Amino acid sequence: MSVIKIDRLIGILTILLQKERVTAPELSKKFEVSRRTINRDIEDLCKAGIPLVTSQGVGGGICIAEGYKVDKTLFTSKEIQSIFAGLKSLDSVSGDSKYKQLVYKIFGREVVDAEDNVYDESGHILIDLASHYKGTLAPKIELIRAAIDESKVIEFDYYCYSGESTRVVEPYLLVFQWSSWYIWGFCRNRKDFRLFKLNRLLNLRSIEEVYTKREV
Repeated sequence: MSVIKIDRLIGILTILLQKERVTAPELSKKFEVSRRTINRDIEDLCKAGIPLVTSQGVGGGICIAEGYKVDKTLFTSKEIQSIFAGLKSLDSVSGDSKYKQLVYKIFGREVVDAEDNVYDESGHILIDLASHYKGTLAPKIELIRAAIDESKVIEFDYYCYSGESTRVVEPYLLVFQWSSWYIWGFCRNRKDFRLFKLNRLLNLRSIEEVYTKREV
C-alpha cells in the first residue's frame, strides 16, 4: 500500500471521527481523487475493522458506528503522548480545546485525561505554537483555515519593506516556520505563489468566490 494511500485513509478516518456523516463526493473533492477511489478506500477501512455505516438518499452518507473508538492497544503510551502533545500545541494557537476533543473521540476520554500533563515524548519540552500575537493570530488562522477548506478567495492589506498593498490570494496552506505563521497561496496581484507573514497582514476578509486549485 502506497504512502499516499495510507495518508488518505488516515485523513478519511479523521474526518469521519470529527463529523457525524460525510458523503463520498465530499471526500472525493477533499482528497482530489475519483469517487471510485473513495469507494475502494471505504472498503479498505471496513476490512481493517473500522465499523462504517453507509446510507442512501437525502441526508445519507458515510459514518462510523456510534460509540466506536480507535483501539488504544494499537498505540504505545509514548505514541499517545506524542500525538496529544502535538494536538495540544495547536490548541495553544486556536485558543480553544477542539483538538483535545478530537483526541477524546479517537482514544477515549479516560486515556486523554491520563496523559493530560505530558508535554512531549520525553516530558522535558513544552510545545506552544502561540506567540505574543496570539490574540490577533487565532482569528486570522481560523478564517484562513475555513477559506482553505471551502476553496474561498481571501483579501487583505499587506505591510512589508516595500510598503503597503492590498492582495487577493487563493489560500493553500498555513505554514509555521521559525516561530512565525505564514499563509502560502496564489497571489493574483503577482500572478504567482507567495508566502505572506500573518503578523504583517491586516483587514483580512474572505471573498464569496470559490477558486479552482492550480497546478503547483
